[in-house]
Amino acid sequence: MTETLLDALQWRGLVHQITDEALARRALARGTTAYIGFDPTGPSLHVGSLLQIMTLRRLQQGGSRPVALIGGGTGLIGDPSGKSAERNLLDDDTVARNTDALTAQLRRFLHTDGERGALFVDNGDWLRELGLVAFLRDIGKHFSVNAMVQRDSVRMRLEGRDQGISFTEFSYMLLQAYDFLALYRRFGCQAQLGGSDQWGNIVSGIDLIRRLADARVELPGGDVVEGEDAHAFGVTSPLITTRSGQKFGKTEEGAIWLDANRTSPYAFYQYWLNLDDDDAARGLAYFTDLPREEIDALLADHARAPGRRFAHRRLAEEVTRLVHGDEGLRDAERATQVLFSGEIEGVQTAQLQALFADVPSADLRLATDAPLPAMALLCGRGDDVEGEGRFACASGGDAKRALKAGSVLVNGQRLGADPRADVRALLRDGHLAVVRLGKKRYFLVRVGAA
Repeated sequence: MTETLLDALQWRGLVHQITDEALARRALARGTTAYIGFDPTGPSLHVGSLLQIMTLRRLQQGGSRPVALIGGGTGLIGDPSGKSAERNLLDDDTVARNTDALTAQLRRFLHTDGERGALFVDNGDWLRELGLVAFLRDIGKHFSVNAMVQRDSVRMRLEGRDQGISFTEFSYMLLQAYDFLALYRRFGCQAQLGGSDQWGNIVSGIDLIRRLADARVELPGGDVVEGEDAHAFGVTSPLITTRSGQKFGKTEEGAIWLDANRTSPYAFYQYWLNLDDDDAARGLAYFTDLPREEIDALLADHARAPGRRFAHRRLAEEVTRLVHGDEGLRDAERATQVLFSGEIEGVQTAQLQALFADVPSADLRLATDAPLPAMALLCGRGDDVEGEGRFACASGGDAKRALKAGSVLVNGQRLGADPRADVRALLRDGHLAVVRLGKKRYFLVRVGAA
């Protein structure tokens, strides 16, 4: 039996709830228009958003027309879903800049050609034109406050002694429901997809469409569908977490961003390479376009030789290429090779600084002609030395122990045990030191004049 788009999404573990599975199957099989919303709270999306981006890509590959909706209007309000406290409201200029940045970012993942070309829409185009009295009269009357306060996003805030919820955020679900209605009327957008925390908002939009819109949609190919097959529906994906319980794309240092200026291609690549085995297996299904047969083969190879990390490497390659292109992948692989081998001979200074941009770093200042003791380079302490930042060792004692163990390399050269040994000659171009402690811990030290 031929696998449908919905079957593929379910196999990949990307379906949590469906409002009407029979309708969804019929609509997605023939091709329809579907949207996912993105909140412009910042100038870049992160790996958590990549899951929804992949869903839009799969919709397009499956014959439907994807709509990426940027909340240039709702971004001024703030979605309470999944939030335990009131958001700080952003000003108009910040939301506008973020909306433009996210739109440009999303355009990299979807094509705009032909009848199934992606649409990139800002809900500020219609929400900013709404009059309060008219909105309350025409839209607000269709919402029950009794039902609204039972939504998890509202109820949890109301039950929290120190939290509460403002009328501003309480009204968000009306605006999102209105978005669905506006997209249905303007583009024949029949479906909304999103995370499981959006279920209540999606259902509200479907109900509003049933009340206020004619059941009629124009399909991407130009055919018109009316009646029950033109009703709106929704599909949500589950909350995706790693085995440790963290959200995908979250680390102790923060989010893994899709913007190379916020998370470098190397750090991005390393995130995927260092996932647990189970998370890497799921990541292949969630975040790549690889077919089931190829994923199964990769997992079988990994099971036979876990140490070679076939699944992790392929996952890191596919996702890094998708987000950062071939050049970004090459840079990430080159940096990984250098860091793994410790061989930096032949790597230019500018390249070294780029390759090691994500490792802990420090600045060390001393007189121009003064010697540079090994211990000062390792911990930033010593006579006539000023250091700030994160050094390889926390104290002089730690530095002495590391030197005695022979576990310190500076620009690829192993240091001896003497903490007073002058290592200035080892600096790259007289000012840069890549310090390696043990097998994998790297630190970058920039040396300048006091």
